[in-house]
Amino acid sequence: MNSSRILVVDDEPQLRRALRSTLSALGFVVADTESGEAALQKVRSEKFDLILLDINMAGLSGIETCRALRARSDVSILMLTVRDRAEDKIEALDAGADGYVTKPFDVNELLARIRATLRRAPASLLGESRVLHLDGLEISFRDRQVTLEGRATRLTPTELELLHYFVTHPNSVLPHDKILQAVWGPDYGDEVEYLRVFVNQLRKKIEPDPARPRYILTEPWLGYRFVMNASTGGI
Repeated sequence: MNSSRILVVDDEPQLRRALRSTLSALGFVVADTESGEAALQKVRSEKFDLILLDINMAGLSGIETCRALRARSDVSILMLTVRDRAEDKIEALDAGADGYVTKPFDVNELLARIRATLRRAPASLLGESRVLHLDGLEISFRDRQVTLEGRATRLTPTELELLHYFVTHPNSVLPHDKILQAVWGPDYGDEVEYLRVFVNQLRKKIEPDPARPRYILTEPWLGYRFVMNASTGGI
C-alpha cells in the first residue's frame, strides 16, 4: 500500500474531487486545496511528498506558488497546465517544478509521472556516505547538497539524481534521451527542455562560472559530458 502524501492544488472543485478519489483508491494519502495561498499555509503545518499544482489559478498563480514552495522546501512538484507551449513549460521548470502534465490528461499518464517523480532521490543515493571532491567543489549525496568554494547549496531531488547520473558516467558523451530516461523515466525521452532547464540549474550550483562550465559540458546536438579527471579530483 502506498502511503506517500500528495497535495492537490487546483481551483476546479470537480478536478480536485476526481483526483482525490482516484489517488486515495490507489493508497496515496491525499489532501487538496483551492488556491496557492491556502497551499502555502498547508505546507507550513503538514508534510507532503508531492504537490500537484495547477498553473492557472486566481490570486497567487501556480508559478508564483511554485517559486514560494521551492524557496522553503525540496518537496516534489508536478504542474498541471492547459498550456502546451514550450515557453510555458520551461517557465514552470524554471520556477522549480520537477515536471508537468498537460490538461486534459489521461489518468494513467498522470500516475506514471507521479510514480516517476516519487522515485527521485532513492534511499540508496541518500545513504551514500562518500563525498565527491572536485577541485573546490564537494558533493554530498547523503546530505543532498553541494559546497562550492565554501558555500553550501541544497539540491532538489531531481537535481540530486541528475548530478548522480553525471558523476557515475564521467567523461563520456551522454545523449539527451539516455539521460532523460535514466533520471525522469522511459516516457520522457523527448522532453529535451526538461534537461536544458535542470542542467542550467545545476550549473548555477556547481560551476564557479556557469556561463563557462568546467564540469557539465554541452555536446551540441548530442547531449552532455561530465568532466572528471585526475586534475579535478575524485571520490
